Amino acid sequence: MDAERLYEIAIDGARAGLTAYRDRGDQRIFYHTEVDKAFARKGLASTLVERALIDARAAGKRIVPVCPYVARFVKKHPEFADAVDKATPQVLQWLEAELGA
Repeated sequence: MDAERLYEIAIDGARAGLTAYRDRGDQRIFYHTEVDKAFARKGLASTLVERALIDARAAGKRIVPVCPYVARFVKKHPEFADAVDKATPQVLQWLEAELGA
């Protein structure tokens, strides 16, 4: 995690993927995940998202999966269900303003 509000995964020192978030109170809103095509199909996105969600929960944050990949991940991994909030219209509106979209 760095100042850009990203979790990253690297292979041999090169950034292979990232998942981006914004914090809103006690919620960590995950809105984008990507893995470089050169590293696709190696399970990196799953590893990255799992570590990010574990970190968010450890920090006392509620997980809000706006990113489609994160949303699919939490549906497949019920062990995170106790820490997940739905992406409400209010959250989406706030995120849009936060990102300047």
